[in-house]
Amino acid sequence: MAMADTPSLDRGRWSGALDEITAAHDGDLVTIEVFDPSIGHQYEAERLPFSYLAYDPRDDVVIVAVGGASPRYPVLLRHMVPHPQEIDITTLATSQHAVRVLDPEGTATLITFYRAEREAGS
Repeated sequence: MAMADTPSLDRGRWSGALDEITAAHDGDLVTIEVFDPSIGHQYEAERLPFSYLAYDPRDDVVIVAVGGASPRYPVLLRHMVPHPQEIDITTLATSQHAVRVLDPEGTATLITFYRAEREAGS
């Protein structure tokens, strides 16, 4: 997925844009990947139930949360990116989104959304 051509969001739009992503992906799954220049590529979460994505301007941190809403995933897990430098949002061909957050050290966090498979009878 090429995200280099996606312009970074203006800092003043971060909170609103991430709130919109949260609303658009209620009930979806999310994968969180971290690309650290010193240690390489790491998965933080793979296709877990998405809870929310937010920017807190007071603490200058982006927070993505998974789980916490069902007996199968009762614990809410948060991944935080302190002092983000850039946020890019890409719309994929499936009308899903991918969000890239870059921190001051050049580590990129990639958040990719997937439609959840609905269980029969639900």
